[in-house]
Amino acid sequence: MATRNRTEVSEFVLLGLSSRPEIQPIIFGIVLVMYLIAVTGNALLIIVAHIDPKLQTPMYFLLSQLSFIDIFLTTITVPQMLIHTLSVNRTISYNCCMIQLFFFMAVGSMEGHLLAAMAYDRYVAICDPLRYLAIVSHQLCLRITLTSWVVVSLNSLLYSVLVSRLTFCGNLVTHFFCDITPLLELSCIRPVVNEMLIFTEGVAVVVSPFFFILASYVRIGIAIANMHSVAALRKALSTCSSHILVVLLLYGSVIRMYLRPSSSYDLDQDRQIAIFYTVVTPMLNPLIYSLRNLEVKGALQRLFRKACISRNFHSSLQTDKEWQHIS
Repeated sequence: MATRNRTEVSEFVLLGLSSRPEIQPIIFGIVLVMYLIAVTGNALLIIVAHIDPKLQTPMYFLLSQLSFIDIFLTTITVPQMLIHTLSVNRTISYNCCMIQLFFFMAVGSMEGHLLAAMAYDRYVAICDPLRYLAIVSHQLCLRITLTSWVVVSLNSLLYSVLVSRLTFCGNLVTHFFCDITPLLELSCIRPVVNEMLIFTEGVAVVVSPFFFILASYVRIGIAIANMHSVAALRKALSTCSSHILVVLLLYGSVIRMYLRPSSSYDLDQDRQIAIFYTVVTPMLNPLIYSLRNLEVKGALQRLFRKACISRNFHSSLQTDKEWQHIS
């Protein structure tokens, strides 16, 4: 990259998903609906996982953590994008941009670690079911979650510090949030260290959970191949299918976005992929887990039934009070 004129950057201008003003209201409406579905669906999963006695298991603890991550991930980027979509002023301050970059990298990486923990949970449940409760405990899940948060936070802090030390030759970010790739494109000189870090640290922190997931499913596949019971085979496949689909959705977009040579970057295409893993995937995850999981569907039905009974009860009390007041 040739050296360009340096400028003192105090704020960035986020160009958004599209520069065509006539489609901004359409983008706003579609993204808003998907965001509301994502937040509502994941919030419901968190609620039922914590209040339903039948879901007080390590697997649903991890699922509730994944739902929290999905809400966090989409909330980091989407509300700001919605405001900018219908606004002339699309600026974000330098400090806010670096903060957004830190949280986005940390939360995005955390999702892969949680999926790896869920793959291990499925591996033990299928390959060593008699010792499942002894091996996979709430304490183990809590330790895995906390350790993963520390690892991804340190990794994200390293990314953010290196980006903040760059000298920028412009402030027009071809994206709808502060992601690392479009920020590197604004550097006055080619950020070789940062690009190497994306591949080395990225492989270590982001892709290593994928290989752990892959290894877990190789062992699960071997165990399934040796099953002689059709019922056990069907249950094992049903248990894993939702998780496999979520893994493919996440890592398909992540690998396409980040783990490729810098010469092949296409910022316009990156924005389209980014909207997929920041909005579409968090929206689909609760639908995948609820529609294909009888326990979750049963818990949701019990939750709605309790809500209806409680509402009818309070309505009846209010009616009785009104009649007493009239009489």
